[in-house]
Formats: sequence, structure tokens, C-alpha cells
Amino acid sequence: MRHTSISTVALATFIAFVVAACDKKGDSTPRAEQPASAAATASTEEPAHARHGIQPGSHEDWCGEHQVPESLCTRCNPSLTAAFKATGDWCEEHGLPESQCRICNPGLQIERPPRAGETR
Repeated sequence: MRHTSISTVALATFIAFVVAACDKKGDSTPRAEQPASAAATASTEEPAHARHGIQPGSHEDWCGEHQVPESLCTRCNPSLTAAFKATGDWCEEHGLPESQCRICNPGLQIERPPRAGETR
């Protein structure tokens, strides 16, 4: 019985640390979770978040903190969560869209669109 309560406390403590780490503003996603192409395109000169009113799917529509399009970033805009859940694109275990879950999909690469007029 004592072993179970220690395990429960340890698990609760771990979850609290994970939640606290995710709630920190201004921290970037750990490099191990960033795809190489996203890390290469991230610039220290660019803001971590897209400004208001940008066109979804454009180069400017980018969350530098989470390395996904800002218009699809559920961590910055939790109100988007319901839409992802409604379409079945949700990783309940990690609390983000399955299409953005690099933990479940380690080879996942989400690439930032090129600037207008640029090609890849």
C-alpha cells in the first residue's frame, strides 16, 4: 500500500513539472523535439509568435515557440482544441493534436512555409 502512494506522489510530481515547463512563456521547444528544418529556419530576429491578423498558411503564420503554424497552435490558443478533437486529430496522452505530436511521431516534420516569392 505504501508503495502505491509513493508511486502516485512521484507521478503527480512529474506531471506538475511537465505542466509547469509547458506553461513557461518565452521558452522554446527543446531542440530534441524541433525538426532540423524548423530549427534551421528559426531566427533570433523573428518574434516567437505571429502578429495578429496574418494570413493562415503564410510564412508569417508561425509559432516560433512551438514550431507549428500559429493559426493551428493549441498551446498558444487552447480554443482550437475542440476543433482538433472533433476531427479525431487529438493525442489525449500529450494534450495536443496528433498531427503535431512529435512524441508519438518522432519523424514528424512540420515545415514553415517559405516567404512570399521564395521557393524551396
